[in-house]
Amino acid sequence: MEAVAPIVKFTSLQKRYGGGPLILDGIDLAVRPGDFVTFIGPSGCGKSTVLKLVSGLSPGTTGEVTVLGTSPKLSRDRQAFIFQDATLLPWLTAQRNVELPLRLRGLRADKRTGKAKQMLALVGLGGEGGYYPRQLSGGMKMRVSIARALTLAPQLLLLDEPFGALDEMTRNRLNEELLDLRAQSPFTALFVTHSVAEAVFLSNRIIVMAAHPGRFHAEVRVDFPYPREAGLRARPEFQVRVNEVSRLLHEVEAPGRP
Repeated sequence: MEAVAPIVKFTSLQKRYGGGPLILDGIDLAVRPGDFVTFIGPSGCGKSTVLKLVSGLSPGTTGEVTVLGTSPKLSRDRQAFIFQDATLLPWLTAQRNVELPLRLRGLRADKRTGKAKQMLALVGLGGEGGYYPRQLSGGMKMRVSIARALTLAPQLLLLDEPFGALDEMTRNRLNEELLDLRAQSPFTALFVTHSVAEAVFLSNRIIVMAAHPGRFHAEVRVDFPYPREAGLRARPEFQVRVNEVSRLLHEVEAPGRP
């Protein structure tokens, strides 16, 4: 059987800014179609830089990164990026914010209006399309941001701590909703978080990173089947995975400490 080509592939990737120190060193990774890969590690280890390299926002220094069989920049129309801040335009309604990527691509008004309404309904905001960002809670604004990204039907979704500023209850609910959305509109995901429990709940692969320079320390496979329900968090085997990732994080945050 012919091997499936990776969605994202890093080969001996190094990254530095100008003449500064190495930000990333020796990055090798192949992301398969359908993977949900989460990067976790101490601040300054280059987690967000990995996503910027994939998105084409920042070039590598040496080595290679390919995305969807081509360069990151040439694959931009097949990927979407969700940041920690919802990045909504305050003078546009939720509906108009979700329509924006389609408008920029030249889709006619009736098509983009219908698609935006569909995506808002999908994230549970079918009745809030006329609200402005100032009228929405943090969780609702992040739902709008997710809906906006999904209008493009991306093959690859990059998420840089999208739920980091939310309370735990809201974060857990949005984690569950994100997996529901992925089941309905499949995509491969690269995710950054500081939450071990979030990483274990969402991912099938977790990359634990070390810093100075940023590098991959270990990979943890999470074999719980999808779809995943809220009750998974209460199961002993879930806590086993959380403890495993926490131990690896302790290794990179306190090297040499007993």
